Amino acid sequence: MTSYAHLLPTTYKSTIASWLAEDAPSFDYGGYVVGESPKTATLYCKSPGVLAGVPFFIEVFTQLSCSVTFHYPEGASLDPGPTGKLAVATISGPARCILLGERVALNTLARCSGIATASASLVALARGAGYTGIIAGTRKTTPGFRIVEKYGMLVGGADQHRYDLSTMVMLKDNHVWSTGSITAAVAAAKRVAGFAVKVEVECQSEQEADEAIAAGADVVMLDNFSAEGLKVASANIKTRWAERGRSVLLECSGGLTPENVSEFVCADIDIISTSSIHQVCSPPQRKVAGLIETEHETCRFFA
Repeated sequence: MTSYAHLLPTTYKSTIASWLAEDAPSFDYGGYVVGESPKTATLYCKSPGVLAGVPFFIEVFTQLSCSVTFHYPEGASLDPGPTGKLAVATISGPARCILLGERVALNTLARCSGIATASASLVALARGAGYTGIIAGTRKTTPGFRIVEKYGMLVGGADQHRYDLSTMVMLKDNHVWSTGSITAAVAAAKRVAGFAVKVEVECQSEQEADEAIAAGADVVMLDNFSAEGLKVASANIKTRWAERGRSVLLECSGGLTPENVSEFVCADIDIISTSSIHQVCSPPQRKVAGLIETEHETCRFFA
C-alpha cells in the first residue's frame, strides 16, 4: 500500500539521530536509574485530531532498539471520546530506551499531527465554501524541522507548496527591487531555471501581475489583497489574458486564516497559500500524543 513514508529521504534517519544526540549529549542519568528492564508503554490520543508523523515516531524507537506497533493508520481521524484517551500505539523495549526516546518521539508526533489536523480543517472549510483549488502551506517552517512540518501538511490533505529555494523560483519584492524590474527578474530566473522549474512572482497590483505574465511567469501571487479586491483583480487578470490566449496560475496569500478563508474563495484563484496551518496550531490540536503509561506509573505529556 502506498504511504507518505515512501517519500522520505534516507537522510531523515540521521536527522532523528541528531535529535536524540541533542537531548542526551553526554550522560543519561535517568537511564542509569531505570536500567535495562523490559517495559511496555502505550501512546494515547487525548484530543480529536489527525494522526501524522508515524514514521518519525517509529524511527526514534527503532534507533533505541525498541519496537512500536500502531493500532491506527497514519491519516486516521482520532477521537478519544468520553473516556478522554484512546490507545494509539504500543512501544516495547528496555526502560531506559523508552524513556530516552519518549520526548523526542512525542514532540515530533504531536507537532506533525497538529499540522495535519490544522491542514485537514482548513481544507474542509475551503471546500465547504465551494473552493475547488489548491490549499498550500508556505516555506515559513521551523529551521531543522521542515521535513516533519511539510509531511504533516501532506497527511492533512494540503499541498506543501515549494519545499525549499531549489524547488521553485519565487520572486518577491526584494528580488524585483534588487534586479530593477519584474521583467528583468523573470528573465534572469528563466535563464537558469530552465524548463523544469516554475517561476512565480509576488505582485501587489494588477499592473504588476500583467508585467509578470507578459515576462513569462508561470504563477502569479496576488499578495495581501483584501477579499473583495482579490476577487475583482483575479477576474480581471484571468479575463484579460484569456482574450490573448494565455493562461496563468493565480495564487493568493497573506493574512489567510481558518476564520476568514471562506471570504477569499473565488473561482479565479487556483491556489490559496497560508502559514496558519503550521505556524498557528492551537494547543488542543497539538495534544494528539497524550500519555505514556508503563506497568508501574503514568506520566502525562503535552506538546
